[in-house]
Amino acid sequence: MRKLKKLLFVILVLVVLAVVVVFMLENQQPTALVVLGFTGPQLPVSVFVLAAFLCGLVIGPLLALLASLRRPRMRKAGSI
Repeated sequence: MRKLKKLLFVILVLVVLAVVVVFMLENQQPTALVVLGFTGPQLPVSVFVLAAFLCGLVIGPLLALLASLRRPRMRKAGSI
């Protein structure tokens, strides 16, 4: 059973990597990002989209951790 789970996990990772590679190859148009008046370097659209995705992967769990740490405090404060 463990070997089957490992095999399915490897297949899933390979499929995700293939989708990412195809996405990057299809979105090669150079674009400059302008934020608050500052212009960034011209990079392919896929770089900006993947950077935003990776930032979301980091920020999402951090916000969930922060919310879970605050939850017990709120219960204690409400019971006083």
